[in-house]
Order: sequence, then structure tokens, then C-alpha cells
Amino acid sequence: MEQLAKNLLALRATKKLSREKAAKAVNISSKNYERYEKGERAPTAPLLVEFADFFDVTLDQLAGRAPLSDAANEGV
Repeated sequence: MEQLAKNLLALRATKKLSREKAAKAVNISSKNYERYEKGERAPTAPLLVEFADFFDVTLDQLAGRAPLSDAANEGV
């Protein structure tokens, strides 16, 4: 889950979005989004799919099982 949290932060930074805007895009509160980014909470499978679709990555990339693009890695 630690890699997922890092990837959410990196992907959001790559898109230059506030936490609030990213949360709104996947229909969750900014506080819940913050918990996912900090690794304090694990998202449900449907929410993982929404994150992957929104950030235009695969689930494997989101979970850290496959590398993110170079631009997203620079956001870490």
C-alpha cells in the first residue's frame, strides 16, 4: 500500500492538481483522498479502477507492480 500512496501523490503532482480537485474527479472527499495518499487507508477495488482511469495508468502501474511513466516518477 505504501507504493500505491506514493504513486497517487506522484500522479497528482504530474497533473498539477490540488488534492481537492483530484478527490472531486473520483467522487470522494479530499480527506479520504488524503488518507489514500498517506497510506492510512486502502481504496476499494472500484475506486482503484477510478484512480487508474483518471490518471490514465494501468492498475499494475498504480499499485507499483509496473513502472509509471518518467514524468510521473519525477513527481515523487
